[in-house]
Amino acid sequence: MQSIDIAMALTFVVLASTVVLYALEKYAIELVALGSVAAFLCIFTIFPVATSSGTVGASEFLAGFANPALITVICLLIIGQGLFQTDALEPAAKYIVKWSRGRAGLSIFSVLAASLALSAFLNNTPVVVMFLPVLSAVAATLGRSSSRVLMPLSFMAILGGMTTLIGSSTNLLVAEVAAQSSDLELGFFSFTPIGALMAVVGAAYVLFVMPRLLMPRKTMAEEIQGTSGKQFIAQINITYGHPLVGVEAVSGMFPALKDMTVRLVQRGAQPILPPFENVTLQPGDTVIVAATRTALANALARRQPIMEPGADGQAPDSDMHNAMAGTMTLGEVVVAPASRLMGRTLPQSGFYSQTGCVVMGIQRRSRMPRMAMNDIRLEAGDVLLVAASADRISRLRGSRDVLLLDWSTAEVPRRVYAPRALAIFTAVVALAAFDILPIVTASIAGTFAMIVSGCLNTRQAIRAIDSRIFMLVGASLAGAVALETTGGAQLIATSLVDALMGQSPAIILSAMFFIVMVLTNFLSNNAAAVLFTPIALNMANQLGQPPEAFVVCLIIAANCSFATPIGYQTNLIVMGPGHYRFSDFLRAGAPLAGILWLTFSLVAPWYYGL
Repeated sequence: MQSIDIAMALTFVVLASTVVLYALEKYAIELVALGSVAAFLCIFTIFPVATSSGTVGASEFLAGFANPALITVICLLIIGQGLFQTDALEPAAKYIVKWSRGRAGLSIFSVLAASLALSAFLNNTPVVVMFLPVLSAVAATLGRSSSRVLMPLSFMAILGGMTTLIGSSTNLLVAEVAAQSSDLELGFFSFTPIGALMAVVGAAYVLFVMPRLLMPRKTMAEEIQGTSGKQFIAQINITYGHPLVGVEAVSGMFPALKDMTVRLVQRGAQPILPPFENVTLQPGDTVIVAATRTALANALARRQPIMEPGADGQAPDSDMHNAMAGTMTLGEVVVAPASRLMGRTLPQSGFYSQTGCVVMGIQRRSRMPRMAMNDIRLEAGDVLLVAASADRISRLRGSRDVLLLDWSTAEVPRRVYAPRALAIFTAVVALAAFDILPIVTASIAGTFAMIVSGCLNTRQAIRAIDSRIFMLVGASLAGAVALETTGGAQLIATSLVDALMGQSPAIILSAMFFIVMVLTNFLSNNAAAVLFTPIALNMANQLGQPPEAFVVCLIIAANCSFATPIGYQTNLIVMGPGHYRFSDFLRAGAPLAGILWLTFSLVAPWYYGL
């Protein structure tokens, strides 16, 4: 008995220390999580704890790292990466922006409102999976940071899930345990009125207050690339069958090249300068453009590309076809001082034969020459936008002629695979939403399909896995095992009952809501719900009050998992794409949980006549 008491006390110390270190962010989340797991393993080795199934050991603590919920989250991140790599949802995002006439608030509000409404009738996890890439694409189209919209998406789905019986698995679990332990039978809309009120109050906070609390977060590469508006000189060679054949200038400009500035159209020996009046592009023309890197990447990524590597004669077509059979990567290199490229044009330099990389554009800081890209003589400091496979780009680090800017390397979206990626994503969501397959099964199958179909390669899939999520979930489940097996969770529940004896039903209801709300952010919400359901029913019987009030209190409180990323699966799903930290959830989610607690404490006694 003494060893169990010591193990319980040490468990509380480790859990409290872990949460504090997560919030301080002085050390990496992965390191803190690993330290907590190591601490639990040492504690339970020195002070063994026996349960009905045997002594608690390493297998129980490490089982969280193979938890189906964790595998589901990781697979959904990989599926989301497949949508990103193929730009599969860009048309949907553009449609939403066009429908809202470019008003950012309306575009984002429409997606968030739809997620709240659907979460009332579908499990909120596939709803977040469905809307996350759409909302990310809308934010990118509007120039907004995804960190300002993805956490609100998770919270809106959780709020929607607390309005009906099937909104989340927690609701069903509590209702099932309550039905087995009492005569209470909750219907589909039994708690919809009070749940909808809580959702409306929470949604008002999420829509109008929460965006002001969230910091715009990006990776270093995104920050550098996002602030760069520099333009490259590039050329488009019009051949037979090219998408631009027959395109006519309108008001001196070419509508099909609206993201680029056309500086010159070379037709044989005749240069055609702007403004372009009555000019129709035809095979044999060379169009010289000034464009940003983003515009050039989009031109390469189209299903019918208007630019193709090697089309300007730098490399043989057969070589380029073999080189680009996989994923195409863009990178930026600077012509080094004393480089052998200085004073030479691209054809003269033999750059492709030496490096296997094709130059897509040239950027010169001093001036922008009005001539064909292949006629420009290179100078020290010129920035070349190059396209090749990732391996060939990485080999440029060893070149003495150019300096590779490491942050600049990025893969070109493979939009030709967008229909496949969209079909896989739709199938995964449909199979999970309609309970045809368990979500873990559907997500694993979807991950396999994304890789096999060519939407992703293995390296891209591995890169989509967020190590913070993996360690957070594994460590939090290890903490839950320690808390339950030592009796710590039961101690908290019984202490609550003892402390509230003699208080009014309204105060007891409010206190239970608060305790469950806190626990659900560190235990799984299902574990908190199962633990407190019999306690809630017992409290109602002792007080002579309707059990429905206490069971609904438990359902809504267990859904208030806003203050930590480990509180609910949807929080984990948005953590990586939104570049969130642990403190972001505390800053934005804790006030929401507090508002819902106060709202329930004021409304529930009146609603249930306590």
